[in-house]
Amino acid sequence: MSESVLSVSGVHKTIKKQAILHGVSLEAAKGRVIALCGGNGAGKSTLLRIIAGVSQPTEGSIQVAGQSWKSNRKRYAEQIGYMPDDYLFSHGLSAEETLAFWASLRRVGKEAVRQKLELVGLSEVRRKPVTSFSKGMRQRLLFAQALLGDPALLVMDEPTNGLDPYWMDSFVELVRTVKDAGHTVIFSTHQMQVADAIADEVIFLKEGRIVQSGPVEAYREDSGSLGLYSAFQALFGYEA
Repeated sequence: MSESVLSVSGVHKTIKKQAILHGVSLEAAKGRVIALCGGNGAGKSTLLRIIAGVSQPTEGSIQVAGQSWKSNRKRYAEQIGYMPDDYLFSHGLSAEETLAFWASLRRVGKEAVRQKLELVGLSEVRRKPVTSFSKGMRQRLLFAQALLGDPALLVMDEPTNGLDPYWMDSFVELVRTVKDAGHTVIFSTHQMQVADAIADEVIFLKEGRIVQSGPVEAYREDSGSLGLYSAFQALFGYEA
């Protein structure tokens, strides 16, 4: 049986007396890619922030690589690389300086910075200010920082939002690379073509509940190449 890297058990989240998540449970094994799909307000971002340790569940438990936030917050955080849906970069800092700052927080050296910049294709522009970068370049830098320290689990919130098809293709290849290196990945998306291209399993969330989940192959067997699109439309009533 594959080693479980992520275990989410009975997670509830209530904010200002409003229930956001209702008893969410899921598992992710080493080297697997999980896509969270659903419409706006489904609870995807809330769940990912809880997994990343940014927010805490009202009820339930989470373990990452055998570590629990409640028992050892530092060890738990060391297992995770988090890529938020957006980030306000410091004015004037270059890509290299920005990544070096994050590397210092992760307690990794200059070689890791060089390697991650090369991995995401930013080596040649490493000395340019990040504020001059395109959306796709900023997303690649956020991806690089999430990989610093080689975390067991990579958590990404809508990583392809606002990207053109070229950068979407680059993102797909990057995720395949880190999967092949043994990282487990969980990310949210409303773009079914991205989920279909890289996910091993797709979990559909609706109003804070898992309403359907399964391997991508199962959706394809049911509806061919339109498997995920068909499931999305049936569950949410509009096109992905």
